[in-house]
Amino acid sequence: QVQLVESGGGLVQPGGSLRLSCTASGNEFSSYHMGWYRQAPGKQRELVAAITRIGTTDYPDSVKGRFTISRDNAKNTVALQMNSLKPEDTAVYYCNARRGVTGFRQLPDFGSWGQGTQVTVSS
Repeated sequence: QVQLVESGGGLVQPGGSLRLSCTASGNEFSSYHMGWYRQAPGKQRELVAAITRIGTTDYPDSVKGRFTISRDNAKNTVALQMNSLKPEDTAVYYCNARRGVTGFRQLPDFGSWGQGTQVTVSS
């Protein structure tokens, strides 16, 4: 098991940037595949970005070219750099950790979760 804590959310203007961080506690962090999901009011939770234990990344078309996921195994952290933010990016962002299979698109409810951090994009 692993415990996850997100930070870095807040209010930002359209076109601005935010950097979210997820800090993990527990053993064998480097063996976990990591992901970021988000959920807006009235919407289903959706994948934002994923990174495997060997560093392979995946993004949906809605954020491709604007968001970047990265990990630092020495610090037990995963980051999400968000640029060119749009109002439709407004949501609660959650960090996810899982071992074994990846399947971030096919298995959106699998693994361990943080408490979430609010991102609001508004003028």
